[in-house]
Amino acid sequence: MIAAGMFEILCVCVVILYLLYYYLTADFDYWTSRGINGPKPVPFFGNATEFMLGKKCLGDFFTDIYKRYPKESMVGVFVRGKPVLILRDPEYIKQVLIKDFAIFADRQAMVYEKAEPLSLHLFRIDAARWRPLRMRLSPIFTSGKLKDMFHLLLNCSEHFEKYLHEIVSKDSVVECRDLTSKYTVDVIGSCVFSLEMNALKEENNQFQTMGRRIFRSTFKVFFRNMLRELPWLFKHVGHILDDHDIVNFMTELTQSAIEHRKRNNVRRNDFIDILVDLKDNPDKLGVNNVTDPFLAAQLFVFFAAGFETSSSTMTYAMYELAQNQSIQETVREEIKEVLNSSDGVILYDDIKKMSYLDKVFQETLRKYPPVMHLTRKPVKNYTFEGTKISLRKGQQVIIPITAIQNDPDIYPDPEVFDPERFSAINVEQRNSMYYLPFGDGPRNCIGARFAINQTKIGLIKVLTNYKIDVCEKTQIPIVHAPLGSLMLQTTHGIYVKLTKLA
Repeated sequence: MIAAGMFEILCVCVVILYLLYYYLTADFDYWTSRGINGPKPVPFFGNATEFMLGKKCLGDFFTDIYKRYPKESMVGVFVRGKPVLILRDPEYIKQVLIKDFAIFADRQAMVYEKAEPLSLHLFRIDAARWRPLRMRLSPIFTSGKLKDMFHLLLNCSEHFEKYLHEIVSKDSVVECRDLTSKYTVDVIGSCVFSLEMNALKEENNQFQTMGRRIFRSTFKVFFRNMLRELPWLFKHVGHILDDHDIVNFMTELTQSAIEHRKRNNVRRNDFIDILVDLKDNPDKLGVNNVTDPFLAAQLFVFFAAGFETSSSTMTYAMYELAQNQSIQETVREEIKEVLNSSDGVILYDDIKKMSYLDKVFQETLRKYPPVMHLTRKPVKNYTFEGTKISLRKGQQVIIPITAIQNDPDIYPDPEVFDPERFSAINVEQRNSMYYLPFGDGPRNCIGARFAINQTKIGLIKVLTNYKIDVCEKTQIPIVHAPLGSLMLQTTHGIYVKLTKLA
């Protein structure tokens, strides 16, 4: 009797394993049947074994595949059992981002309203909800609005300059990401939210601490990202792995800011005012009610993006300038020349006059794009123009930004930091789809121009006051964090030496 029962249990286990195996391998002929080359997948992992074991970040996985198939216009891979298409050809990339955007308006990331309340933001939500929300938030970053908030940005940069004078002796070693994040936290708070965040005045500032936690690479975060691959399970248990401190912090911040504006009848024509308007007029988004978690999610993503991307770009610019003294001196001389014409005051139009600074900025984003890859998925079955290559509705398409922007066939000697890659002649000769740090098309980065101004002014303050050098703690080359996925993260700090200029 017992033996028979054990046999039945064994049979059930075998059947379950077989069904699981079939589920995970059923699509393994997907790309070969369509004539698309790619590495041979293995059960349970597909081609992403190193990523799924936490040995390599997803961005590096896509880069490795990109490099292995230099002659292909697109490469078919599998993440677990799912077929994923990596695009290499600029014309196909343009079809996805621009020409057929209406079909590829969705990003890959799923939204789990209960498991991850802060996932309801502009970056992740589906196209139907994205369009009206983008339209309502876009006015924050118009040219006129950016010019109006420029004095606030300058005020933050002056606090940053003062902070530098306080912490830097004759010469001091600094950790760039920690330094620059204090500045970007204060800028995003003052300019976008009209909130005093005081990261430059307070050690262990709560806003800076939360910003770091959002982008930290830990096993818990990695496991949560992996669990998303099982939507039916994640929507029920994902909340256990969510960072409740961040959720509560952002929700309470949003609620208190909105309540203060309404109670005191305050209007500043900023981001918070838009949230108040959406709360009172949900019909503008085509819904009957706008919840507090939804509003908190918008504040969260703008805070997170403004905090991390500009801080990262400033960090890597300082890192490269420390290793390239002639470039550093050239950009410093340009800054001095432009500022001398305005008695040392940074004017709004001065930023555009600093063409070499712009080249340094663009080359930094070329070599170190904060977002390592873009993801899109079609809202219906799709066939690429001029081909028989078809995708199913909802199938993941990857545009590997880091790989493209470090491709030696596009950017010779890509490891070399060379701002002249972005001279007018070189830019004109290069396909625009080969440079995508802010994405492209209608769903590009909404705050790109704000980020550009924020980063450049921060760099101006550093370069006009300090010489940047490598030091014993400078890690060359940088090492990517294996548990990261979308954003570029490192396993170490980025250290340089700052020496006060005479």
